[in-house]
Amino acid sequence: MSNNLVLIDTSVWIPFLRKSPPLAVRDEVDHLLAENRVAIVPMIRLELLGGTKSADEFDRLKSHLDALHRIPTDEANWKAAAQLAFELRQRGKIIPYTDILIGSAAILSNSLLLHADRHFDLMAEDTDLNVRSLVSKVH
Repeated sequence: MSNNLVLIDTSVWIPFLRKSPPLAVRDEVDHLLAENRVAIVPMIRLELLGGTKSADEFDRLKSHLDALHRIPTDEANWKAAAQLAFELRQRGKIIPYTDILIGSAAILSNSLLLHADRHFDLMAEDTDLNVRSLVSKVH
């Protein structure tokens, strides 16, 4: 059962934050922001803020991210992520650990994961991860 929050992955945020984002990405994210349904996890926050180019850009983006719903990455998430990484590897799926952690947070919080990263589609094939892919809109 969904909690109605949407965890937006870095793979969607990066094109959204460009000066001329793809229309489908801009519309989707703007709609979710207007509905106050957007969530973030610490790993995505790190990826986004770590990629800023100036103190002003960092501060401006941090302010926007602070307004989003937060899904914690607690000990239960780390344990679930380790188990998930093991199980996927046993099935022959090698997924970056950052994506495993993000996917695990989405599963544990019953959130939809909005992404443009094929790794999440692979994860969704063998897990309870609920995804909406924008891969075709970004790549």
